[in-house]
Amino acid sequence: MNDRVWIDDGDERTIIDLLRQRLERDPDGEYLDVVGTKVSAADVIDRGGRIAAVLADLGVPRGGRVATLVENSPDAALAWWGTILAGGVAVPINTAYKGEYLRHQLADSGSTVLLVEPALVERAARIAGDIPSLDHVVVLGDADWHDRLASSPVAPAAAVRPSDLGTFIYTGGTTGPSKGCMLSHRYHEVLSRQIGMCWKRTADDVVWTPLPLFHFNAIVTAVLGPLIYGGRAAIEHRFSVSRFWSEINRTGATITSTLGTMAYLLAHDVDRPEMPLSGSTSANASLRLIGAAPLPTEVDSILKERFGVNTFSGAYGTTEASLLSWQPPGVANKPNAAGVINDEYFDVRIFDDDDHELPRETSGEIVVRPKRPHTMFEGYWGRPEATVESSRNWWYHTGDIGRIDDEGYLYFVDRKADYLRRRGENISSFEMEKVLYGHAVIKDVAVHAVPSPLGEDDVKVTAVLQEDSSVGEEELCRWIADRVPFFAIPRYIEFRSDLPRNPVGRVLKYQLRDEGVTEHTWDREAAGVTFDRR
Repeated sequence: MNDRVWIDDGDERTIIDLLRQRLERDPDGEYLDVVGTKVSAADVIDRGGRIAAVLADLGVPRGGRVATLVENSPDAALAWWGTILAGGVAVPINTAYKGEYLRHQLADSGSTVLLVEPALVERAARIAGDIPSLDHVVVLGDADWHDRLASSPVAPAAAVRPSDLGTFIYTGGTTGPSKGCMLSHRYHEVLSRQIGMCWKRTADDVVWTPLPLFHFNAIVTAVLGPLIYGGRAAIEHRFSVSRFWSEINRTGATITSTLGTMAYLLAHDVDRPEMPLSGSTSANASLRLIGAAPLPTEVDSILKERFGVNTFSGAYGTTEASLLSWQPPGVANKPNAAGVINDEYFDVRIFDDDDHELPRETSGEIVVRPKRPHTMFEGYWGRPEATVESSRNWWYHTGDIGRIDDEGYLYFVDRKADYLRRRGENISSFEMEKVLYGHAVIKDVAVHAVPSPLGEDDVKVTAVLQEDSSVGEEELCRWIADRVPFFAIPRYIEFRSDLPRNPVGRVLKYQLRDEGVTEHTWDREAAGVTFDRR
């Protein structure tokens, strides 16, 4: 594994540097296909530069935070670019957020401007008055916005350094309120370069993704990848099994950037053609690689055999630090492994609870230190104590349990914290429980995971009701749905007389997880209760 060739030339570039390189090579060629709209590098300079000028008129200084609440669309991509070109910090917010979830991230980030799509304006209006820092809520696409852009000059790109912040990506909030990961320009570039190397990405590639632009994955693979490697990217509104192959063929995609759950659905979609047929409108004519993680061995085999493509799932990382393990050219992944340790950029170890290093093949917490500057997050915004705690003994502690084998392959074992992951979204049990305690009949509650047949988690609420109170499971579920993102709506609800606790009063969530779905558990899917994604 030491004979692989690393393609980084050692120069540190900003996101704006990468755009300038594309402008020199190919200013007018297709750079992005965003839900069917073609965007060139010249378009980004023109329209993104006008957005940058509008932000300056609104008083956004260099380093100022600009939040967006926008579904995948040209507006989402260009709003991110406008913020970057203005020298600001983009704060893309999950479009499923509402209520306290939305208020917290806007207030915590100190965003002074919120750019929001028309369909989500009402959601923003409900909480905007409770955020002292928020000076402007701007509706993208309305007449005032078009007038602003038409009358604005193209602002010159800001002078920034590789160490300057480009984006805040908020964590799922595993043990408390979600935290803003401060991500530098350099980190954006390095991660995009690493992923592209693993994919053997070239200027002939078209990367397709349905992942939202409020996820770091979509930013580095689709928005930045074509600037480093050439080629282009296509960004879909959201994932659809029924539209997958037609979108692959419409865009000429050669690589997908998806999630493990999406790959699972593709592998088990028996209604599509069994094998790719060149030139078909419903089967693969161009795709060579499906990137998805995590990817069970069974699903990996089905994708390769059924669609004649390669797969990439040999990687592990967090928003705070990626890629800690990878699958560079010449390295074959092992079953259930997450690739080999990325020792080009990181020193990755396995520690016990007292921060002593554990021997190979022993499970413990995955910890890391960078070997090069600004290749990890810069800390948690406004939370120095959390930054220090996560970096105790000068190692960043991921909170995940893993092991490294004798050949340097990393295996993800479990999560140390009590958080859940459903359909690619992290869900904070802390925030969910805070919402539930707002219901008058809830006396005690635990939100925890149960295994999902799709390979991640399903959400279960185990609750104790106030004495002489009652509520139906469906009624409670609908109450929750009005207050949490779509992906966090629980599938399972169970009422009990008490919750299992340890001697100091902490709920034994591992016991609830192990018990899973009992005979007394209500199942939303079995009951046929559905909700609109918004």
